[in-house]
Amino acid sequence: MRTPALAAALALVPALAFGPRPVASVAPPTVVLLVRHAEKAAEPAQDPALTAEGEARAGALVNVARDAGVSAIITTQFVRTRRTADPTATAMHVTPEVVAAGPMPQHAKAVADAVRKHAGRTVLVVGHSNTIPAIVGALGAPQPRDLCDSEYDTLFVVVLGDTGPPRLIRSRFGAPSVADAACAAMQPR
Repeated sequence: MRTPALAAALALVPALAFGPRPVASVAPPTVVLLVRHAEKAAEPAQDPALTAEGEARAGALVNVARDAGVSAIITTQFVRTRRTADPTATAMHVTPEVVAAGPMPQHAKAVADAVRKHAGRTVLVVGHSNTIPAIVGALGAPQPRDLCDSEYDTLFVVVLGDTGPPRLIRSRFGAPSVADAACAAMQPR
């Protein structure tokens, strides 16, 4: 004997079995652009500003960020990272978030955690030669080698999606960095 509830459930079976299937909603990926600060002055040694070349590179970063649709920026407290991000922050009307530089790997984890707060957006991270690769790794992508002292033109792009491992793209921006024989001898990880 069919009850009214059973009859109603059975009436739904054909619709469930053969009707339109719901489309799974896929969240947009989080895209993270990671760069080392631009060329820095020799003095003061503790917290130098950018050189004229560094200012030009910071200006070139604006075009990359604009094309990528940057809507969040993360820097350290140092003048060189903040000055590298400033032209982009002004152009994109974004107030940079400062994650204080500290011991590794805690700093890399703190930056990765800050990035994840901007899920589905495009985030620019401006760091240092020894922190950017660690941050890439903290985001779950293959960690590249540390950047050389003369290497300023490297741009890492990490794409964090809902499925699959993070994807890493390595590119360049602005004027090419000066070639350094010691740097060329370093092998990627």
